[in-house]
Amino acid sequence: MSRIRYLVAAVAVGALLAGCGERIGSEGPAADQVVDPGPTALGPPQDPVALIGSWTVAEADGSAGDVLRLAYDTSGDLLLFGRCGPLMGNWRADVNGLFVADLWGNSVPVDGRDCRAGAEIADTWLGRAAAFRVDADGPVLLDDRGGTVARLVAGAKPTPGPNLLPSLAEPPEVTDEVRRAFAPAAALPAALNPAGRETLLGRWVSVQGRWGRSKAPYVELRADGGWKGSDGCNGQSGRWAAGPGGAFLGTTGPSTLIGCDNESVGVWLARAWRAGLNGDVLVFLDAQGKETGRLRRDR
Repeated sequence: MSRIRYLVAAVAVGALLAGCGERIGSEGPAADQVVDPGPTALGPPQDPVALIGSWTVAEADGSAGDVLRLAYDTSGDLLLFGRCGPLMGNWRADVNGLFVADLWGNSVPVDGRDCRAGAEIADTWLGRAAAFRVDADGPVLLDDRGGTVARLVAGAKPTPGPNLLPSLAEPPEVTDEVRRAFAPAAALPAALNPAGRETLLGRWVSVQGRWGRSKAPYVELRADGGWKGSDGCNGQSGRWAAGPGGAFLGTTGPSTLIGCDNESVGVWLARAWRAGLNGDVLVFLDAQGKETGRLRRDR
């Protein structure tokens, strides 16, 4: 049985209040590893570390003026401060310019204001963000066609409110560890073919045959940048993005905690930096080129 479990929504809220949690999937290459980034660039190389900070959101559908805090730490990776309070989530980005983010939870209505759940916001501007670039005016989030989703304006100072640790509203710190975590990932092994976005679309199931089809762990990668799946007994979901050379980023959100002989497919995606194909088998690899999991296309 897998020993890796997800947080239920209530625990996710507790992490928001207590400022504790574990970041999954962003361990960079080993410090002594020489990494060839390979032919993965979507354009000029980008610096994902430049996304770390507190930003005023501009030109975004429904969230203009909100504050987006992107951090790399154990106290909450993504916080969106809106008119109804903060929402938490996670995000990932790489040197190829890929970007993916997700939100969960619900805002608390304030003074009769119309508040939206994190999933609703993720389905609008934030969920459409699949890439980024950093220009002279700051970071720009882009959709999968290169169109502007939002501009991030520096200098924002979020208000923590009564239910958030004040430290989570402070500017996030960038350390050498953070920079290493966003270093280029190892290239795909020669035995694997890069899995492009169109190839990845669809339903993938466990390579193990010990489950019936209705209960087998699976991942369904959708064209809208979302994914849903199951570890065999718990429903899971998140966001994903892919680029040339097998570049792959995924996020995973809260899940139930039903115990079973499962496979942690959400963790596989959240730890993956590359995705490659060996026949009809899809292999996910971490930043060091180590396998995180494998699935086969559903027949």
